[in-house]
Amino acid sequence: MIKAVIIDDEVNAQSLLEKTLDRYFPNKFNIVEKCISVDEGVQAIKKYEPDLVFLDIQMPEKNGFELFKHFEVINFEVIFTTAHDKFGIKAIKRSALDYLLKPINHLDLAEAVKKFEKKNERNFAQRKLSLLLENLNVNDQNISKIAFPTLEGFELIHTNQILYCKAESNYCSIKKIEGSTRTASKTLKFVEEILPATTFKRIHKSYVINLNYVVRYHKANKEIELTNGEKLPVSFRKEEEFINAILQNH
Repeated sequence: MIKAVIIDDEVNAQSLLEKTLDRYFPNKFNIVEKCISVDEGVQAIKKYEPDLVFLDIQMPEKNGFELFKHFEVINFEVIFTTAHDKFGIKAIKRSALDYLLKPINHLDLAEAVKKFEKKNERNFAQRKLSLLLENLNVNDQNISKIAFPTLEGFELIHTNQILYCKAESNYCSIKKIEGSTRTASKTLKFVEEILPATTFKRIHKSYVINLNYVVRYHKANKEIELTNGEKLPVSFRKEEEFINAILQNH
């Protein structure tokens, strides 16, 4: 079952959403908590670790966006619920799974649930791949941990756990295959130089990728697709070098 938390200051709205879920998705959801404020919602999320949070945007004291300030890592999906369409774009920019306009239509809800299930299946497959690779390489001396500088000190990360690295001004974000992201307090150029050149290749001024996780290359669009479904651009200057690296690596 999908473990879910509902956060909405209107008790009637909470009840209606729960009844709609029960009616159209019988035995699919376990509503572990219904909260009337962001602070209550934060406590419930930390206590129950839900898969999905239905989050109202406009509430007294704190709006729904304030919730994210209480978590360093977001380990749950979010579907925003709002009576105001003007919040829609902002919600999407927050990388929400979806947003629903009140009163909630069961067809829109069904579409949002379908998105969640599809994304959840992909994430589960990615986590299984991550675990498999870690188990296969646990005794492999060629798989090493690298100390990446951070603002707090450094973090050791297995190179086989890195999907790609992305330039973020004077910093570099490191995307891991299980979905989390770490920030190194160095430039992409610095990070590229400490990664093994046989496995990692610069494909763009903003990206260094792990060649082992490339699924396909779209020549017409000049972009690669990785095992997690993400697509990244390949610059014209780096294309030939990238193709040669792929051919040599496989």
